[in-house]
Amino acid sequence: MPFSAPDRSALLRAMFDAAIAAAQPARCLPPHLPPPPKGRTVVIGAGKASAAMARALEDHWPGPLEGLVVTRYGYRVPCQRIEIVEAAHPVPDAAGELAAQRIQALVRGLGEDDLVIALISGGGSALLVAPGPGLTLADKQAVNTALLRSGATISEMNCVRRHLSALKGGRLGALCHPARLVTLLMSDVPGDHPADIASGPTVADASTCAQALAIIERYRIAVPPAVRTLLTSDRGETLKPGDPRLAGSDTRMIATPQMALEAAAEVARAAGWRPHILGDSLEGEARDVGKVLAGLTRQVLLRGQPFTPPCVLLSGGETTVTLRGQGRGGRNVECLLALGLALDGLPGVHAIAGDTDGVDGAEEIAGAVLRPDTLTRAWALGISPRASLDNNDGHGFFQALGDAVITGPTLTNVNDFRAILIEAPLP
Repeated sequence: MPFSAPDRSALLRAMFDAAIAAAQPARCLPPHLPPPPKGRTVVIGAGKASAAMARALEDHWPGPLEGLVVTRYGYRVPCQRIEIVEAAHPVPDAAGELAAQRIQALVRGLGEDDLVIALISGGGSALLVAPGPGLTLADKQAVNTALLRSGATISEMNCVRRHLSALKGGRLGALCHPARLVTLLMSDVPGDHPADIASGPTVADASTCAQALAIIERYRIAVPPAVRTLLTSDRGETLKPGDPRLAGSDTRMIATPQMALEAAAEVARAAGWRPHILGDSLEGEARDVGKVLAGLTRQVLLRGQPFTPPCVLLSGGETTVTLRGQGRGGRNVECLLALGLALDGLPGVHAIAGDTDGVDGAEEIAGAVLRPDTLTRAWALGISPRASLDNNDGHGFFQALGDAVITGPTLTNVNDFRAILIEAPLP
């Protein structure tokens, strides 16, 4: 089955687009809406997809509605009844802090006949910023920046964030009591654990301050004195399972990385390729994950194990990058560049890696495409692939080759997406 190079690139992009489309709030949110209450309906939320979620809710809600959600700059979607506020991500700013204060005010004083719908998606940890007792916004910014550079997993980072917040770790959910609380979640974390999505503002959390402090010690993160003081006191503890203030809450998962991978698999299958989903929660250093995927790709292409080519290997999850260089990141392009280096121009392999929110790291670039001639073209331009990887400059590398994938704001977020297209070996 012959496929030209443009066909292969188009197929990779079509799979990525299908993954993004599967997680659009307009498609996945309406089936999960609760019935209207006797009293007020108040909508709150935070995350990169929260504005699009608010719009989908407005379009399908039969009664009165009010509320406020905070999303990333550039991710605003026009709404009529729900106010949309934009703030900074991945390092929080004053706009996010003010939005958090206003959300707290919205849910105070509600009664048993009222309903709170919380729209929570990835990115909410930074966007919904409410410093815990004794902390300032500057303290939260310092910790967030250090965590992002440390190489800690998303679960570890969010454990720390939960215990330094006045709203995360179920505290926002407690403020909604005694109103009925329904949380609609879009997962961007490996394992789809509700407490890790935006650091779980409306759900109970079993982790402890001691665990958060251990993570800080493990990665040798320098933190402001007030942070250590909070974590060594009981004031930083989150709401634990069984807390009566969360007893009547209802948490619904409306979109996950697995759903996105399955949508991409359908596109591959329709194009005549056998898709294989390796997992929706791959974690680890981005460059290490790239090496492992390269080893698996070689085994498939050269040995026909564990899958027979031609085929497509699909995976999701969230890798991490321990910053050592001065490049532009991010984790998807770092993984892809490491994959390319390990494959060393192996014929018949094309790949794509990108973040479904359209932003890989801090760049307005979703990811990139890898081809068999990627390294050759880089050397011809005087670019060293190894030096680019060592400098954490995946974006600079792929942009110079014209292989960056730019989507603009996708208005959703179900974590990273990777597809490796493996052709049949030459006879």
